Amino acid sequence: MLPAIASVIAGHTPIGFNSPTTAVQHIKDGKVRALGITGARRSQSMPDVPTMGEGGYPDIKGDSWVGFLVPAGTPKDIVALLNREIAKILTLPDVKDRLVSLGSDAVASTPKEFEQRIKTEIETRGKVIRAANIKVQ
Repeated sequence: MLPAIASVIAGHTPIGFNSPTTAVQHIKDGKVRALGITGARRSQSMPDVPTMGEGGYPDIKGDSWVGFLVPAGTPKDIVALLNREIAKILTLPDVKDRLVSLGSDAVASTPKEFEQRIKTEIETRGKVIRAANIKVQ
């Protein structure tokens, strides 16, 4: 268990921001209460939890994501094949159900869409890092 969620469960920290994969089982067990999801839409694993936008905080946005990467220079036909097969796997009922039970909503995208997502994340997080003057230590 991660220290942040453990502190909320123990009552030492009154509120915490955690990823659904960290919190979903504790929410289902009644150990913590979810107040909102920062994603653009409700989570499949917690459909009763409103988005922050629905709760009146439309500027609080964010989500976690995982992607598959291959070495630069991998032939485009290999990238396309991997993308197709991974997208198919994500639609398999047992895989989808397992991911939802773990707090993840499987979303497949094209390699180009994923590339753009990474670029957007770098730009967005870079602005925050520069604005806060965060330095490597």
